[in-house]
Amino acid sequence: MKSTEKNFSVVTLLAPIISLLFLLVVWQAIVSLGKIHPVILPGPEKVLEACQKNSAVLRKGFLATGLAAYAGMCASLIVGSLIAVLFAQSRWLRAACFPYVIFLQTVPIVAIAPLLIIWSGYNFRTIVIVSFIISLFPVVSNVTSGLLSVDRNLMELFQLYGSSRWQILFRLQIPAAIPSLILGARISSGLSVIGAIVGEFFVGNGGQYDGLGTLMTGWQMLQKTDALIAAVLVSTLLGVAMFGLVNLISKTLLSRWTRAVGFDSAK
Repeated sequence: MKSTEKNFSVVTLLAPIISLLFLLVVWQAIVSLGKIHPVILPGPEKVLEACQKNSAVLRKGFLATGLAAYAGMCASLIVGSLIAVLFAQSRWLRAACFPYVIFLQTVPIVAIAPLLIIWSGYNFRTIVIVSFIISLFPVVSNVTSGLLSVDRNLMELFQLYGSSRWQILFRLQIPAAIPSLILGARISSGLSVIGAIVGEFFVGNGGQYDGLGTLMTGWQMLQKTDALIAAVLVSTLLGVAMFGLVNLISKTLLSRWTRAVGFDSAK
């Protein structure tokens, strides 16, 4: 049994590395055999050189975008959870307001970003707002579902003992909804990074901001494709880091509730 688990761990570790090496070889082969101009598609070596050359700028952009994405995700978790609690308490409120939450998910953020800039300005706050809007819906949807999916027998047991609505909420519904909150946070972790970068596309055009989205816009205009791809890779690493942070919290601070339903083992 232990041997099987060990082999599985080795495969899990090596598989992404092998696939990455394969993609790099294919990438270099396409560039070399097709004689593609570096402005169109630079090779992996050129991108690596761009990463080293612009390491300080990319590091600064990583921190700036990461801070905005983190703030947006935290805001979406807090506000989204509060909205979900209200929705779980009233079917009429849920029916009246849930369509407007969906509205935030369906309206293209690029359509309302200019309005947010007019209302909030070319600053960090606007980027956080964009990140918050994009990452809000998964939290509201998943937490609401978790609060409403409590075991019916447990609900009847609480009611039988005369528990109040608030006692049922804090002692039954919220603990049962924590796995759903983590699922929503995992989705929002990636969306928050996307929202931050989209916000930077607009904010960077009218102010001094050093986020990854601003760097991408500038390097695209200068046709520095190698540096642009480097920024995209750093953005991917940021998304992975945000996802990893959520997993770390779920396995440490919230492990009491996630293990109770087999949430971690299922993942």
